[in-house]
Amino acid sequence: MKEFLETYKQHSEDIEYFLQESLKNAGLFSIHKKNNFQELFDLFPSLELVYIVDKESKVQISDDFYKSKNDDKGKNKDRSHLISKLHFKESNVAFSKPYISSATRSSCITVSIKEGNEIYFLDFRLEILLEKLSLLELNKPFHSLTKAFYILAGFSMMILSIATILYSLYDFVAYLFIEDTLSLEMIFKPIIALTLSIAIFDLAKTILEQEVFFKSYSKNSKVETKLLTKFLITIIIALSIEALIVVFKIAIDDYHAMINAFYLIAGIALILISLTIFIYFSQKKK
Repeated sequence: MKEFLETYKQHSEDIEYFLQESLKNAGLFSIHKKNNFQELFDLFPSLELVYIVDKESKVQISDDFYKSKNDDKGKNKDRSHLISKLHFKESNVAFSKPYISSATRSSCITVSIKEGNEIYFLDFRLEILLEKLSLLELNKPFHSLTKAFYILAGFSMMILSIATILYSLYDFVAYLFIEDTLSLEMIFKPIIALTLSIAIFDLAKTILEQEVFFKSYSKNSKVETKLLTKFLITIIIALSIEALIVVFKIAIDDYHAMINAFYLIAGIALILISLTIFIYFSQKKK
């Protein structure tokens, strides 16, 4: 919804001009009223609702006309609250701001046109309108396919992260009670597994949020930066724990291999410096 509003706001003048000229070329609405505005519904795929209000009484005098049905629930209702918000241009056309329609439960804009003693209200579904004007890429078959893929991948990652947690805890408990010995390495291994599981689960959650449950049709650099930062921080924590284990093992067994622990710690420090530079420039860009 946010992306629809931002796209509409950027191109509002062009969209309003397109609708105004197209509706003007469609002819008189009193003629279209005779066949329940079916020609307008065929001409505008984004048009989802039409109704008529008397200009003097400000009461709806028609049914609610949809593409495939009529509904009399709105007839005889007072529409003065709608008319009071309209600002008609010299062409007797007024445009509303985007809103959620109470009739269709979808995001739309309303075009109001004065013709004689009547005001015609036409609700256009926002996402379809933007798609038809090539301002929004929304291919339904491809969207369904990618959504199914992200659902499969996202939930699979979640299941794997949970399985990793359960296995690490099982391994720790089994080693503790069966082997009856406890080492420093066995304490830190479950911690590393849990840390990586958090990173995997968080990545899966973000994928499902952005691509499935709250579909994003545009690239949001803020979300991507946040996701990458959280993931790298988790990886750095896991590597730091692993480096700590390596240092302890080398200190106990063989001091001559300490250079390997240094290389690992230096690599972690390099990742941390890179992440710091990335965060700095990301914030500076904003």
